[in-house]
Amino acid sequence: MRAARSLAALGTLAAGLALAQAPAPQAAPAAAGTPPKVLRYAFPTAETGFDPAQVSDLYSRTVTPHIFEALYQYDPLARPAKVRPLTADGMPEHSADYRTWTVRLRPGIYFADDPAFGGKPRELVAADYVYTFKRFADPAVRSPAWTWLAQFGFLGLEGLRDAALKDKRPFDYDTPIEGLKALDRYTVQFKLAKPAPRFITGALAGSDLTGAVAREVAERYGADIPAHPVGTGPFVLKQWRRSSLIVLERNPAYRDVRYVAEPAPDDAEGQALLARFKGRRLPMIDRVEISIIEENQPRWLSFLQQQADLIEALPPEFVNQAMPNGKLAPYLAQRGLQAYRNKRSDVTVTFFNMDHPIVGGYTPDKVALRRAIGLALDIESEIRLIRGGQAIPAQSPVVPNTWGYDPAFKSENGDHDPARAKALLDLYGYVDRDGDGWRDMPDGSPLLLEKATQPDQVSRQHDDLWKRNMDAIGVRIRFKPAKWPENLKAARAGTLMMWGVGGLAADPDGLGTFQRFHGQQIGGQNMARFKLPAFDAIYDRLDAMADGPERNALFDEARKLAVAYMPYKAHTHRIATDMAQPWLIGYRRPVFWQDFWQYVDIDAAAQQARMQP
Repeated sequence: MRAARSLAALGTLAAGLALAQAPAPQAAPAAAGTPPKVLRYAFPTAETGFDPAQVSDLYSRTVTPHIFEALYQYDPLARPAKVRPLTADGMPEHSADYRTWTVRLRPGIYFADDPAFGGKPRELVAADYVYTFKRFADPAVRSPAWTWLAQFGFLGLEGLRDAALKDKRPFDYDTPIEGLKALDRYTVQFKLAKPAPRFITGALAGSDLTGAVAREVAERYGADIPAHPVGTGPFVLKQWRRSSLIVLERNPAYRDVRYVAEPAPDDAEGQALLARFKGRRLPMIDRVEISIIEENQPRWLSFLQQQADLIEALPPEFVNQAMPNGKLAPYLAQRGLQAYRNKRSDVTVTFFNMDHPIVGGYTPDKVALRRAIGLALDIESEIRLIRGGQAIPAQSPVVPNTWGYDPAFKSENGDHDPARAKALLDLYGYVDRDGDGWRDMPDGSPLLLEKATQPDQVSRQHDDLWKRNMDAIGVRIRFKPAKWPENLKAARAGTLMMWGVGGLAADPDGLGTFQRFHGQQIGGQNMARFKLPAFDAIYDRLDAMADGPERNALFDEARKLAVAYMPYKAHTHRIATDMAQPWLIGYRRPVFWQDFWQYVDIDAAAQQARMQP
């Protein structure tokens, strides 16, 4: 999230950066006789669906912002990130206390054609965003992002949700509320219960979640809406075989949107991309084909065999082969392959279910157990042996490249110290009481950890390292494998003891990291089910406070509490090595956002020539 004091400056910048948009009945398809421009690559994990209100996984949320559009977006080339209008007509107006935000929509934006509209063009209007935000509160939608949205305190929204739950009746979308209003056809207003200086980046600039959904579409398809995404964005869903293949095609009704960006003056790569693409109509490609290839070796081989144009986050076991000493291997360079290395705005963690009778709880003995497990984990070995050196150890859960991240911060979280782990366990009574060689609980009952995992090769490597690390301190552990979507569902329901996940920043503010610790977000982002009043008080102050030295000091307090109670063991901040075929032009890894397909081009003739047997 960006500082409140800079919003005026952002508005000035955005006025010059806004994409040129005008009503247009058709987006230009590939010229007759020319091959279509097709981007092909693979996800390492299966998607869950394409309804923004119902998805929380990274891969589904990579698809949705290419179909749906929020009010604002991030400049594709600006580093650090800059916000600019997408469907909004200029930057928002806000009250002095940051509780009221008013946005004017650009007229003449239309949803993609769908039977739900009865064969008539359907214009995007302010009421669509009112409906979109209300859907998160509808109990029938079961949105995992509700706890995230609820923190903004839209006046009257939680009351609508409570009424539906209490009376066991359908959510009342037609009752007007103060917090979400369509002032006229093109003006939407948000009123919040508390100040939100970063509301624009926190809620309005995220097409993966708050892209506009039409009520007619949601009501027509009901429970099947994840398979029928209909938005105003540059692509439409053409084909979907669950956990196998996702195909998107250029939206033929997409308006006239041109490539405009503002890279930093000293950003040579960004300046070159701007010079090449400035003024080009978006999207520049015709089709996107995504396969689901969960195992690393087949995904890498698919890329080497030119069955994919891009491989994101090259599997660690192949990094040294492809990039020895940080340089592209000669045999790959001869093929014209392109390599990109970036420090990701992410963190990998293991969460402990704070409601679980073994690893949960807030008493000193329970805290000691979690801290001992954390100290026993050999993160350097994880980075070297499993991640191929493509990560740095995390000192706290706060994500790099965000407000609140301090590269100089050092804590116990970054230590590997089995001797100290053993001493902690001994001190709090986790000793071998029955002589079987394994530690027991202080009351004499068995101490057995159970960690959820996935049935793939990389997960098995992680499991092996965990087993060695736990054996070294005399703690038994077993692993419960399941598919990733199944583990996600169980984690949100609070039925897992432990599970390892990754978190990617969704905006420039480090407060997003602490959603995982916020008591109001249990069942959503807070998989650990951590609830500590002292931490919640800090979170609420951080949320309402403008950026500056005082807020940075408060971030330090939050980091220390997070490490001390350790509901999450932060492992690493990953480094991504992406590789592309020579005919893919314009790729640049996004920092906080997920959409980039509309900003890349394909040399289709070169692609087809290289692919000939």
